[in-house]
Amino acid sequence: MKLLKSTLFALIALVSISCQSKTKTQEPASEPMAQAEKPSEAELQQYETAYFASGCFWCVEAVFESVKGVKEAVSGYAGGAEDNPTYEEVSYGKTTHAEAVEVYYDPKEVSFFELVQVFFGSHDPTTLNRQGPDRGPQYRSIAFYKDDEQKQIIEAYMKALDESNVYGEPIVTQVEPFTKFWKAEDYHQDYEKKHPNNPYITNVSVPRLNRFKENFPKYLKENSH
Repeated sequence: MKLLKSTLFALIALVSISCQSKTKTQEPASEPMAQAEKPSEAELQQYETAYFASGCFWCVEAVFESVKGVKEAVSGYAGGAEDNPTYEEVSYGKTTHAEAVEVYYDPKEVSFFELVQVFFGSHDPTTLNRQGPDRGPQYRSIAFYKDDEQKQIIEAYMKALDESNVYGEPIVTQVEPFTKFWKAEDYHQDYEKKHPNNPYITNVSVPRLNRFKENFPKYLKENSH
């Protein structure tokens, strides 16, 4: 964790490739991908949920789905006031929402505190309204809490990171009460797995996932891709 910021979170200078570009449109999968069977909606209801925003939801979903104890991660929108937001509205900054993920997890296998560690360990929380090549408040860093205990966990961990000067810059992550999560369009779900040859995936999502896996091997599922 205490590696140089430049090593952990090297920003990828890709002017033509971002979450707002034409590379992030509805398109057929690049190639067939064998995937584990997804839990049903009924099965998911037995698990706890947590909500985070830290840049492009393709990247965030892939990170959390690699974590043991996480049963599903869903891409969507949160943190704003508008009802029924669409990708086109959110990604171009036409709403107050951020791209976010809904994480279904088994608290017997992974704790909320550990998910907070995953969140802060998988992105740069010091860049305001920016993550890698993606810029705008729709890509801001937010840790959502559902009760006072979760809020205290987030704030205490942020304080410890700042006091230890882990990132070399102050953390700008917002800590907000969770209100509503809007699931993104179907074609965004599991995008990183379904479109391995997409330029954004190969140049941004996969490197970000690999950096996380390298620094947090103990959190990974055995079959994490």
